[in-house]
Amino acid sequence: MDTGHRFAQVELSTIDTALLMAGVLFAQQYFDGTDDAEIEIRSIADSLYRRVEWAWMVDDPNRISMGWHPETGYIESDWHGYDEAMILLILALGSPTHPVDDAVWPTYMSSAQWGDYYGFEHIGFAPMFGHQYSHIFVDFRGIQDPTIRAHGIDWFENSRRAALAQRAYAIDNPMGWRGYGADAWGLSAADGPADTVLVINGEERRFWTYAARGTSFTETRDDGTLVPTAVGGSIPFAPEVAIPTLRAMREQWGEHLWGEYGFLDSFNPTLTEPGIRLGHGHIVPGVGWFDTDYLGIDQGPILLMAENYRSGLIWEYFKRSPYVIEGLRRAGFTGGWLEEVSGAS
Repeated sequence: MDTGHRFAQVELSTIDTALLMAGVLFAQQYFDGTDDAEIEIRSIADSLYRRVEWAWMVDDPNRISMGWHPETGYIESDWHGYDEAMILLILALGSPTHPVDDAVWPTYMSSAQWGDYYGFEHIGFAPMFGHQYSHIFVDFRGIQDPTIRAHGIDWFENSRRAALAQRAYAIDNPMGWRGYGADAWGLSAADGPADTVLVINGEERRFWTYAARGTSFTETRDDGTLVPTAVGGSIPFAPEVAIPTLRAMREQWGEHLWGEYGFLDSFNPTLTEPGIRLGHGHIVPGVGWFDTDYLGIDQGPILLMAENYRSGLIWEYFKRSPYVIEGLRRAGFTGGWLEEVSGAS
């Protein structure tokens, strides 16, 4: 952060660029005053967004690459199916300077999968972050693109069903993890205890130091590690279960899970015996493993989605951005508040 130089050998990430630009566009709308400082903020925000070369990241026909390395070029993976990249495509479609082609959206959505998981029919993606990141900025209530319209719901309801399905999975607890239940659920990308295989109750179980944990009809990746952001980022979707769960987590695991900046990143109630060589965190004997880190990309959704639930702050300012409106329309979204904004077709 002191130099702006690249860290190690990390890729130029399209989704990280999109999340940054989403924050930039929110700031552009939020700082709407007439003083010099706020005028400058809006000008810089506009310049940053207009300079992003979204179309340059389209590697395969109509598919945006996940990233690029100066040493090797585009990475092998691209964005397809339903996941956190909706915000990326919306901003790429809405660009007045370097937009991607209209065909990028239907190509992306063409591999989205509809299925039933614990009685909740929805388009699946196993980790909860995929159902949250785009929703932090865009209010998907009442607006539909062709993919979700075909199923008679909107993407907000889709995320609600995904959260409720994860809770149902935790109540069922098919893998028999300690601590899971109606008020202890939530799988998403986060820190974990170790990259190892341990014998738990006579059965070999694999654990990870970091993984995109999740559960859906598409896949399940679960090592007993619960992630507060999976619950906190779901507050607007299912407040009746998310808020009691957060309260119960803090009450049950107390100072082991809650610190200066709120919830620590993750915890695992199954690992209660010391002596394991850990990659992160520490074990409280008889209680469980607890992370010692706060990850900004996990803390952010808790804070921002709590505010969206309380006041709709981020959603309402984001609706004012002409770039966002253009991106949604080019993606085929219609209905709801999108028809009420200025110049709606």
